Amino acid sequence: MEVINRFFDTLSSLLWGWPMIILLLGTHIFLTIRLRFPQRKIFLAIKLSVSKDKNATGDVSQFGALSTALAATIGTGNIIGVATAIALGGPGAVLWCWLTGVFGISTKYAEGLLSIKYREKTSKGKMLGGPMYALEKGLGWKWLGVLFAIFTAIAAFGIGNTVQANAIATLAQNTYHISPVISGCIICGLTAAVLLGGVKSIAKVCGILVPLMAILYVLGCIYILFVNGHYVWPAIKIIYSSAFTTKSIVGGTAGTTVMMAARYGIARGLFSNESGLGSAPIVAAAAQTRNPVRQALVSSTGTFWDTVVICALTGLVVVSSILAYPDIDYTNGATLTNQAFCKIPYIGAPLLTFGLLTFAFSTILGWSYYGERAIEYLSGKKLMYAYRIVYIGAVFIGSIANLAVVWNIADSMNALMAIPNLISLLLLNGVIVHETRKYLWRNNLDKDMEE
Repeated sequence: MEVINRFFDTLSSLLWGWPMIILLLGTHIFLTIRLRFPQRKIFLAIKLSVSKDKNATGDVSQFGALSTALAATIGTGNIIGVATAIALGGPGAVLWCWLTGVFGISTKYAEGLLSIKYREKTSKGKMLGGPMYALEKGLGWKWLGVLFAIFTAIAAFGIGNTVQANAIATLAQNTYHISPVISGCIICGLTAAVLLGGVKSIAKVCGILVPLMAILYVLGCIYILFVNGHYVWPAIKIIYSSAFTTKSIVGGTAGTTVMMAARYGIARGLFSNESGLGSAPIVAAAAQTRNPVRQALVSSTGTFWDTVVICALTGLVVVSSILAYPDIDYTNGATLTNQAFCKIPYIGAPLLTFGLLTFAFSTILGWSYYGERAIEYLSGKKLMYAYRIVYIGAVFIGSIANLAVVWNIADSMNALMAIPNLISLLLLNGVIVHETRKYLWRNNLDKDMEE
């Protein structure tokens, strides 16, 4: 096991090094320019995400597809991941994380567009799609689509399942002294109750859970920023200045370098919003939509809410709390969030507990759909139900196991997912531009909405 752990630790470090960061961020910037800054359509996209399209075809509503994607995307990385970036890269990492989200909106838009463009309908009328279908039907590279599906099916057990279950069990044990075995049984039972109902059940639960957890978390963060009111503007200034200069967060010796702030901020931003990873397009393909651009815009709001809003608020809460309470050990990423939130009377600790519990559980639900669709692409329905049962069982294992090796395997699989997906985005950028010109640049989308 130690040899396996070292192998995947080395592989993960190689895959998530500067080449991957440059490739992902470069794709974000390239698509932003190529698509004439689709970020400027974000308010239209938000409007579309809550509107109903009576003439559309698909399995779930656009909002249901978005909620399922957000369920998988908004996880512990939005809380713990941001704090880790601050601990390793300094407060400037928050700005780099935020900028990654802003540019990542374009990539999430492009992924959503291709997922609808190349989706296919089964004999029973169900919609299937994602990067594997874009690779097969758009580029004629089924072998690369197969690899993507394999990486996705494996990755779902890591970052989407055992890691999240372990986070819930650890929190329950440390805060409420509940045995991981008990926590594991409860999480396993709740997961089974939702997953056995299929995609409509997942979308329905996520449609209720995601808005609730996001709204309460955002309101809680706003309250904490109100409590830390005197330190919010200084926090914003130090986040900005340390993103481009070498500066300590609380004075004294110099802090991290600009390169470290950029590296950890960009890496955590990419890891948090999953733009370019290829996961969200899998559920976007099931959305009820009449053309690819409508769903592409709806999908792009996922990165906006995940990183531009939630990660930014978390970063401001953590940095302002460090300034307000100098005794916080800001060098320990694993405990930094807990220290920062728990300094706030009454609401701090419950808000952190609520955020971690709901974010982690929703991620388990969202990633189960990704894994099942990957298995269905590889083998049809023959292994899909078996995969679902194993996935539910893995929730319990994750609650009680040591996950050091699982983290490294998950990180490696996520990077291996991103590579074929980015290839499809870059090589099919002409298709993306054509569809965008047809529906968005010529205002046909606005006419479409009026029908």
